[in-house]
Amino acid sequence: MASILGIAAGLWGVVMAIAPVLQIRRMIVRRSSADLSLGYFAVLLPGFALWFAYGWTRQDWPLVIPNVIAFTVSIITVIIGLWLRRKDGAVTDSAT
Repeated sequence: MASILGIAAGLWGVVMAIAPVLQIRRMIVRRSSADLSLGYFAVLLPGFALWFAYGWTRQDWPLVIPNVIAFTVSIITVIIGLWLRRKDGAVTDSAT
């Protein structure tokens, strides 16, 4: 039973890890990152790194894989968010 739960949790962890792609899509469609909370990701990113490190030391792949994916997707989300904010700031600055 524990193996089945581990597989299910690992698979759902991957689904959760790619969930920020929905936020990326929203930012790209709206061409704005005003809805993005950078503080939220500032809390999540160290957590993903810690869970990855813990899983790595235990060779626990259901912990490692989803957290690597989550960390990567979250970094991409933050980069796109910051890029859009910089772009919005440049437009605002040139208009004044």
